[in-house]
Amino acid sequence: MEFNKDNIHEWLQGYREEGTKLLQRLVQADSTQGNEAEAQAVVIETLKELEMTIDRWDPDEEEIRKHPYFASSRENFRGSPNVVGVQQGTGEGRSIIFNGHIDVVPAGDRTQWEHDPYSGKVIDGRMYGRGVTDMKGGNVSMLLALKVLKNLGIRLKGDVIFQSVIEEESGGTGTLAAVMKGYKAEAALIPEPTNMKIFPKQQGSMWFRIDVKGRSAHGGTRYQGVSAIEKSMLVIDHIRQLEKQRNDQINDPLYQNIPIPIPINVGKIEGGDWPSSVPDLVKIEGRMGISPEETSENAKAEMENWLKQLKDKDPWFEEHPTTLEWFGARWLPGAMDQEHPFMNALVAGYQNVVGADPVIEASPWGTDGGLLTEAGETPSLVFGPGVTEMAHYPNEYIEMDKVFEAAEIMALTLIEWCGTED
Repeated sequence: MEFNKDNIHEWLQGYREEGTKLLQRLVQADSTQGNEAEAQAVVIETLKELEMTIDRWDPDEEEIRKHPYFASSRENFRGSPNVVGVQQGTGEGRSIIFNGHIDVVPAGDRTQWEHDPYSGKVIDGRMYGRGVTDMKGGNVSMLLALKVLKNLGIRLKGDVIFQSVIEEESGGTGTLAAVMKGYKAEAALIPEPTNMKIFPKQQGSMWFRIDVKGRSAHGGTRYQGVSAIEKSMLVIDHIRQLEKQRNDQINDPLYQNIPIPIPINVGKIEGGDWPSSVPDLVKIEGRMGISPEETSENAKAEMENWLKQLKDKDPWFEEHPTTLEWFGARWLPGAMDQEHPFMNALVAGYQNVVGADPVIEASPWGTDGGLLTEAGETPSLVFGPGVTEMAHYPNEYIEMDKVFEAAEIMALTLIEWCGTED
């Protein structure tokens, strides 16, 4: 049929009430780890309305653990389904993956929320709730983009693979399981909360644990012992110096507005077992950022070699070196060339809808884009309507205008990238 961007805009504006209700239903379904099934049922219902071929499965823990990119602390994934919907193109068009995670982080202290975190309440154009910005709002934008094309009778030549995955917040098992099932495409879009910026590069990250040793003694004669807590302060300062050294080497203009492009964060310290004893062990746990231009193995080696240099700062570490362990979650770095045709398609869609050039930056956090790019051989971009500063925060919200604006941009991007029947 004949169409233009005005048709798409008008249809989406006329669908605001239904689209808002869809997002509310997803937010009202608490999809924290292990509780994803209810929200996924809403996704399946929507995919059926779109007449997509649906694949629903719980990742096989035994099979997925064999993959070198597996990173999760869960023993199994029973009751936590992945959902994929496939819309076959009419032929000779480029394929695309729309990938969004359905899992959300816990709501935390409820007293810090002005509204119930699972209410989906709308006030002055903002919807509030855990996961609304990270990233159910972006998921709904993708679904709305597919809905508007279907309802306007616009048929795409290329295949569209919609993925609603679990476990992004703890290492990417859902996306990895989809890759292992053979779902690949010529490009992918991930609607993480970017404030409508486009992220062609995503840093990776991985969790580490460092054991710092001391020597126990009675607190009354603490001078006869060696405090692991005091030694851990030296270790943390040493890590801060590594962080500075690594970031001083980054001169990519996409990072110019990010104060620390690849941070090393110390998130947990645990040590000592008695107030009147000198502590003989401290455990430090944290997250190490990985540049899109390096591999995880190179970053690991740099941390390992850096910790060996502690002996040059304090003789204690000569005989009592720290031990380093990599554990738990891990996100691979990823990058797409800024001249890639899919990048051009998304930028053109943005310009057509917004009437201005998009802001293009590097992602300040890890996403499933690295897995799609590296393991799935599917180059990926990150772009979404969510509020970056609200992800994981109390009173998380999203601007509903941005949800529909992003849907319009995504619809035009699909038309440009996948092609349409005359």
